[in-house]
Amino acid sequence: MPPTTVSEKPVVPLPTIIRVFFWIGFFSFGGGLTAWIHSQVVQRYHWMEEEDFMSGVALAQVLPGANVTNLCVYVGYRLRGYLGATATLVSLISGPTVLCVLVAMAYHRVSEYPVLQACVDGVAAAAVGLNLRLGIIGGKRVIRRIAPTVAMIATFLAVGVFEWPLVPVVLVVAPLSVAAVWPRKEADA
Repeated sequence: MPPTTVSEKPVVPLPTIIRVFFWIGFFSFGGGLTAWIHSQVVQRYHWMEEEDFMSGVALAQVLPGANVTNLCVYVGYRLRGYLGATATLVSLISGPTVLCVLVAMAYHRVSEYPVLQACVDGVAAAAVGLNLRLGIIGGKRVIRRIAPTVAMIATFLAVGVFEWPLVPVVLVVAPLSVAAVWPRKEADA
């Protein structure tokens, strides 16, 4: 359902937010949640612009806690304030929580079936594909500007190739990246 607009800001009905995030959480075992949230919030429902969503992804990754829950709180807050933040988070985790308890109770009975392992492998492969797709979308956005591109490549090389610890790399690269674009942002204002 497309949002209604009041003074150019989309007002998304709370039951719609709850439904969408419940289904995302319920059917997203194995990862890929960020990509699925992107496909629903940005592409399907047009609740947020690409730039705003990617800013939320970046913020979610630097805050402590699980990235996807941080992102849900960000999206919910942008859509409906504190109530929206609470609704997205509770909706996202309620279905999987109940399902995890039920699966844990039945796991010893079904763990020896090969079809279960094949399903888990399929979900993992889909999650890798969704995350790769989101990485490509983010990379296309970043590659247009030199400073973010250099920061992205430096972080990849430091963490992915040289296997340096992530936290010190981010503590060095993030301020340099912000400093590199700060004068540009002031000029654009």
